[in-house]
Amino acid sequence: MKATWIQPDGSQTTLDVTAGTSLMEAATTRSVSGIIGECGGNLSCATCHVFVDPAWFAKTGEVGGFEGQMLDLAEADREPTSRLSCQIRMTAALDGIVLRVPEV
Repeated sequence: MKATWIQPDGSQTTLDVTAGTSLMEAATTRSVSGIIGECGGNLSCATCHVFVDPAWFAKTGEVGGFEGQMLDLAEADREPTSRLSCQIRMTAALDGIVLRVPEV
């Protein structure tokens, strides 16, 4: 399954992601610029903030209450399709997902 991260400059990184892997883990293990994952996916830092392409947003599930609070603290301004990529696990339904990395 594939996921694509688009950088603020328009450059793209597309990776194969195994089902069940968080998109933060996939990005950090392959050094996708702008995805830090400082807390290791423990929902306590917001350094894996992404903007999900609107066509994919509904498929990523609901933003949880604590995730919403963390997004409010993210370095980049929150947008309607903001998510923490540690909270998005790859599934067959997300094959082809597109994420934008915020400019900070």
